[in-house]
Amino acid sequence: MTAILLLLLLGACFVTGLALVPLGLPGLWLMVLGVIGYGWLTDFQAVGLVTIVLALGLAFVGEILEAVVGFRFTQRYGGSKRAGWGALVGGIAGAIVGVPVPLVGSVIGAIVGSFAGAALFEYLRSRRARVAVGAGWGAVLGRAAAAALKIALGLVIAVATAVAIWQG
Repeated sequence: MTAILLLLLLGACFVTGLALVPLGLPGLWLMVLGVIGYGWLTDFQAVGLVTIVLALGLAFVGEILEAVVGFRFTQRYGGSKRAGWGALVGGIAGAIVGVPVPLVGSVIGAIVGSFAGAALFEYLRSRRARVAVGAGWGAVLGRAAAAALKIALGLVIAVATAVAIWQG
């Protein structure tokens, strides 16, 4: 019975973690904590150092990809490095401001904040509205692409952990 309960708890961490990623919240890190917790509660019999290091590595890669993809999309749509920073700062600020709205507030806030931050920073640099709007649009697309990549990494964490448990 305890084994089933631990698997259900781990599964809840995985599902919740994957759901948090598009909200701009640290879902991959919740998944990593779930893997570490499962390992600890089972005396690291099935989930060992390799699985934990893999989960940690994928979570770090996800954070790096999120920043890189956001910058690249912003630049691809005409923005400068300054617009990339504006998208990052605006996305974080927007997610924080949107938190009071249940479920979707942080998502909407992060998207609007990314757009506004990139557009504002680019407009202050170039003084051209069309370029600023392009940078903002690139920031929004970059945020969506980064979320998709992080969800894919989360799925890899879940599958790798499941395989480790199955084989353990």
